[in-house]
Amino acid sequence: RNGLDLAMFEGILATGEKILANPSIRAVVLSGEGPAFCAGLDVKAFFSMGDAGQRRLLERPAGTPANVAQRVAWIWREIPVPVIAAVHGSCFGGGLQIALGADLRYVHPEAQLSVMEAKWGLVPDMSLSKTLLDLMPLDVAKELTFTARIVDGKEALSLGLATCVTADPLGDAQRAAEAIVLRSPDAIRAAKHLFDRAGELSIAEAFLLETRLQVDLLGGSNNMEAVQANLMNREPVFVDPE
Repeated sequence: RNGLDLAMFEGILATGEKILANPSIRAVVLSGEGPAFCAGLDVKAFFSMGDAGQRRLLERPAGTPANVAQRVAWIWREIPVPVIAAVHGSCFGGGLQIALGADLRYVHPEAQLSVMEAKWGLVPDMSLSKTLLDLMPLDVAKELTFTARIVDGKEALSLGLATCVTADPLGDAQRAAEAIVLRSPDAIRAAKHLFDRAGELSIAEAFLLETRLQVDLLGGSNNMEAVQANLMNREPVFVDPE
């Protein structure tokens, strides 16, 4: 069920780094092979990996606020293009924290989601203190964390954990990604940056950021291509960011 052992941490992080380095990628879909998105930390593997493996997860690479374990979830926020998580089956603990790092979550109605760390005598430590509180009130986040209870897709939607509930989360996530890539990659990247930054800015700072991003887009090749394509009722052909 895609439990998180050291190899899984390293593999997910390496994939995120490759995406970061590839400006031609315009959208990302995260999904889990098999019966689950991710059942969370492989507890037995964690306690058997030894001091060296545990220290590796606590390393904090340059250029990011996150240690290795946190960045497996947080790197999807660092990636400048939209990231969509397609969630089915179990999505527990670290698996939920990975899904919360995505911009959108398409969730199966029978999926099971849980902030499960308290069940194991642990605290969520893979960036949930930022991602979960972006989605819901503090008291709701505390209730989910203190109880470690499991919610299905319908309740996840009502709580803000899910963007939408669908019987085909992977298919709908891929269709959403296909719709995104029809838009200017410059505009999409700017919009993600704007929304991710706005919450930490004052009103004046957020408005200045809106203006700066818009000025940077206006008159650019992809902006003009979008205008011309709309006026001529044709599909645009955009240039990848440098």
